[in-house]
Amino acid sequence: MKLVTQTEILEKCFGGEECIRILAEAGFDAADWSFFEMEKGEGPWCGEEWREYALRLQEVGAKCGLGFVQAHAPYPSSLGKEPYDTEIRKWIVRSMEAASLMGIGDIVVHPVQHLDYMKNKEKLFEDNLAFYRSLIPYCEKFHIRICAENMWQYDERRRYIVDSVCSCPEEFNGMLDEIDSPWIVGCLDLGHCALVGREPADFIRAMGRKRLQALHVHDVDYVNDCHTMPFTESLDWEAITAALAEIGYEGNFTFEADYFFAKMPGELMPKAVRLLAETGRYLMGRIAKASPKP
Repeated sequence: MKLVTQTEILEKCFGGEECIRILAEAGFDAADWSFFEMEKGEGPWCGEEWREYALRLQEVGAKCGLGFVQAHAPYPSSLGKEPYDTEIRKWIVRSMEAASLMGIGDIVVHPVQHLDYMKNKEKLFEDNLAFYRSLIPYCEKFHIRICAENMWQYDERRRYIVDSVCSCPEEFNGMLDEIDSPWIVGCLDLGHCALVGREPADFIRAMGRKRLQALHVHDVDYVNDCHTMPFTESLDWEAITAALAEIGYEGNFTFEADYFFAKMPGELMPKAVRLLAETGRYLMGRIAKASPKP
């Protein structure tokens, strides 16, 4: 199990190469590269020299001792209108290729969820079967797995978070089992579980080791999608680490907790990143301690 974190905030503040150095010095094993700016057609990944940029980042990572194991494609994966849906698919495919050039083996791609979930459960299920199946040829071409993620929607009238695609383990498991491809696996966002009223530990056990191949680790208050460091909000980390140990989780421990330091001045960010890494090591130790002894 590698200790990993996303790059979104650090890359914005310091640039890609310095972001890599900061993560390496903080004690992370690898990065989860955030391709988020591609959603607006912005940044180096949308320019002409994106392949060279990918190889340059991999080179810098190798010199710093930081690997690349996971990535996050641009999102949302659909809005139900053109030209957006055609453009975002192009960027998703490019992010898959860019990630593969960096040596990344897994990329998170959000399910399509532009329709009201409660009124369109069956349609969204079928649409996502077709969506993920349509990306399998690119998985094979670039030799990269897609990690589907559990989502949520926001009820504007009642002003709180509600269920969406894959927000219950029965649907998430059902979709992965129906697709039945080694190229499409599950990434469980622990905070998203709690936001729709499901305990992450229960969700972990329901998915099991085969389906659950990646994580988004962050803390929430059960109301807001906080994306902050564990132990700063309300999730039960003892229960979560015990559940991961119980199923024999084999993936990486990947933070998506940038908001912990997003508002800090640049001078403090590297120190905050080190604390995040230390917290990750602690939690990984809890998993190891709870794991059955051979």
